[in-house]
Amino acid sequence: MNTSDVLIVGGGAAGLSAALVLSRARRTVVVVDSGEPRNAPAAHMQGFLSRDGMPPSDLLDAGRAEVTGYGGTMVSGTVTELVHCGPTGFQALLDDGQRVKARKVLVTTGLHDELPAVPGLAERWAKDVLHCPYCHGWEVRDQQLGVLWHGPESVRYAQVVRQWTHDLVLFAPSDSLTPAERTQLVARAIGIVEGDLARVVVQDDRVTAIEMADGRIIPRQAVFVPPRFVPNHTLLTGVGCELDEQGWVVTGANGTTSVPGLWVAGNVANPRAQVITAAGEGSAAAIAINAALVADDVRAAVSYFNQGFPA
Repeated sequence: MNTSDVLIVGGGAAGLSAALVLSRARRTVVVVDSGEPRNAPAAHMQGFLSRDGMPPSDLLDAGRAEVTGYGGTMVSGTVTELVHCGPTGFQALLDDGQRVKARKVLVTTGLHDELPAVPGLAERWAKDVLHCPYCHGWEVRDQQLGVLWHGPESVRYAQVVRQWTHDLVLFAPSDSLTPAERTQLVARAIGIVEGDLARVVVQDDRVTAIEMADGRIIPRQAVFVPPRFVPNHTLLTGVGCELDEQGWVVTGANGTTSVPGLWVAGNVANPRAQVITAAGEGSAAAIAINAALVADDVRAAVSYFNQGFPA
């Protein structure tokens, strides 16, 4: 089994950006990707300079072509386990039984969104049920919008969404708002509908309203939900990465982890990273990984040289 310089787990914006930088640095790079990106339901990306409005799949197709053009290897599959192989090396086991050895590993497995259990919500996710006003607010500007309660942060979240529309309603459980929060919402003309939700009403393949448990129908054209982000970090915890109190991987400069030779980039460690942010983190991690490889190369060359062998 040949040993690659770098194994990258996850072929999204962060992973492909890192693979591009490392391949151009003449490193042997293997990218293993399951083909299930978080933003697959989204029709377009927004806020990515020069790529605004591009379908996410087009960006990934272009990225894969660029990486393979510089000699990087793309492998379709899922890494099920990472194990140490030497002081800073690793061996990865794939779901089809393949094994990949690498001197360094970058994990970019992202996160998944935990949504409120409201009938109809998940089916409209990334269409007209949205999580990021900076990603989608412009596209639904000036429409009848709603924000669905998903914890105390929902009030602040609604205040952010307010700048994209004058017709906004916050749907909140009864007795969940403090007097101060209620005053803040009313002051900015944000409607308040309290009670239990029954379902998201969908007609002609679009959201048209929110139905309350008591039968009230509140017309809405799109709804925002502040999701709970859950990192896909099983591989990282399995190899011993330290987590913080919120359950996220502890990271240092440029995505280093508590495990030598193992880096992270993108949403697996940074829940707020958008596509452009994740790509930047992947690039920064790649440069740091190459620097670590160079340091290893120097140590190996000096050791070889001191044994009396020519360089």
